Amino acid sequence: MVADQAVVRRIALSLPGTIESEDSFGFRVRNSSSKSGFKQFAWTWHERVTPGKPRVPRADVLAVRVAGQGEKAMLLASDPDKFFTEPHYNGFPAVLVRLPAIGEDELRELITDAWRSQAPRKLVRESGR
Repeated sequence: MVADQAVVRRIALSLPGTIESEDSFGFRVRNSSSKSGFKQFAWTWHERVTPGKPRVPRADVLAVRVAGQGEKAMLLASDPDKFFTEPHYNGFPAVLVRLPAIGEDELRELITDAWRSQAPRKLVRESGR
């Protein structure tokens, strides 16, 4: 099955404490250590199509948090057809995922790992994920 936003939504919302952003396609987990009370772990990538103009959302590409730069480098090297980055994300622990190129099981693992990196440790322990 080819992954799309419906698959992303189903996976993300199955994770404890997760809510969907109201103003754009993205997912956050409740975390009191954040000023807003939430930490984002997956969202639609916005591409800079025209210099100087606003970025354009790409429904076929998901930005996903990773545990750190080492994991980011490993994913980017593992399969450039699935994973990529852009200068905007330099130094930031996230990769861009081409949804049509990834299977549901691998996407579930990525999203769960992203959630785990942003969720409070107690919630992760209690969920068994």
